[in-house]
Amino acid sequence: MTRKQHLLPLTLMPVLTLLAAGFIWWHAFSLPEPLFSADHSRLLLDRNGRLLSAHIATDEQWRFPESEAVPDKFATALIRFEDKRFRRHHGVDGLALLRAGADNLRQGRVVSGASTLSMQVIRLARGNPTRTLTEKGLEILRAWRLETQLDKDAILRLYASHAPFGGNVVGLEAAAWRYFGRAPEQLSWAESAMLAILPNNPALIHPGRNRTQLLLKRNYLLGLLRDQGTLGALDHELAVAEPLPEAPHPLPRLAPHLLDTLNRLYPQQQRFHSTLDVALQQQLNTLARRSGEQLALEGI
Repeated sequence: MTRKQHLLPLTLMPVLTLLAAGFIWWHAFSLPEPLFSADHSRLLLDRNGRLLSAHIATDEQWRFPESEAVPDKFATALIRFEDKRFRRHHGVDGLALLRAGADNLRQGRVVSGASTLSMQVIRLARGNPTRTLTEKGLEILRAWRLETQLDKDAILRLYASHAPFGGNVVGLEAAAWRYFGRAPEQLSWAESAMLAILPNNPALIHPGRNRTQLLLKRNYLLGLLRDQGTLGALDHELAVAEPLPEAPHPLPRLAPHLLDTLNRLYPQQQRFHSTLDVALQQQLNTLARRSGEQLALEGI
């Protein structure tokens, strides 16, 4: 072997090392496209955008299509509870990481993960994998990447659309309808605060269980909102007096046959806007039911 041939592998080693490091770095930083690929529920809306009917997703989850906007009350409550420096950091909260590290060392176990909302979006997109140091590092790298591609409001929309809210309810919009029977922008401060704490511990919503803990956590968040000046004393007093929902609400089923037909004709579409009116459709349903009952009494 000539001297030149002997030196060739040594010359290539740095190049191969750089290529390998670049591949690993690219893999760690790259985001899948799309970030979320799960199926969504199909929605039928009236002429004013109000929900008429819905089909559950193919995986039996109530997962509405991604939100177009996050209501201010929910966004404010969520940020205060989960990531109070969300508007100021770039995907990772260094102060929270230092505090969490100190807490974990004191306790001798993991008691805090210091995950920002951006990191939680990455975790949700990866299917909530087992918590390890490697996984945490990957979340940090991809959260940085996410923040270079999307603004804060878009990240909030992703979180609100894909966070778990207990049982088979995924996303803020489905949760608002399931637990309160109305759209998220119509929720009170107390209702918004309850939903803001749920993704942190979705099991709290189970009817008949954990209600005391759920109430305490909701009221704790309402207290934080009062302390930061978001809620006045009277608004806070009224909010903590609101009861928790007793049981899940059935989703509206107005004009379900129309949704069936539209879903069959346009299987790729997720939201169907119609010229129907919720109030008028409810009246027609009531008249049809009464007529059916009367005909049944007459044996017809």
